[in-house]
Amino acid sequence: MNDSVTSSMVRALPAPHRQRLMDLAREVSFEPGARLFEEGGRADRFWIVRTGTVALDMRVPGRRAAVIETLGHNQLVGWSWLFAPHSWHLGAEATSPVRAYVFDAADVRALCGSDPAFGMALAQWVGDVLAHRLRSARTRLLDLYAPYGSGSLL
Repeated sequence: MNDSVTSSMVRALPAPHRQRLMDLAREVSFEPGARLFEEGGRADRFWIVRTGTVALDMRVPGRRAAVIETLGHNQLVGWSWLFAPHSWHLGAEATSPVRAYVFDAADVRALCGSDPAFGMALAQWVGDVLAHRLRSARTRLLDLYAPYGSGSLL
């Protein structure tokens, strides 16, 4: 499954669930170079990119942060808000001007608790994104630091 399928809310959530989620959205924007969050920080929100690009990065001791993946239109930025202890596993930085929807994690988790069908659909979507991001991180780190790369054609 490619990343546009796994991380696009439009494809992942049925229309009624999308609308319930979007009822909680606020519009925000970021200039290039703005940090959305830092690895290890408190994950209390998430974003869906409308326009622009956001790079996900991972700190690597003794080196510059490694860019794991670049996200764009309709893609989810941040999954750590859904899983305890609610701290970011990666960092994120705007690489171009970004317009996005931001969601308060506590509000979305409360909606998941009050509507189990919504919660299950959202958890499936975020779980699919998480699985994709883990594969991407593994491949990218092997490409950067393994003697012969990942050997993957991804």
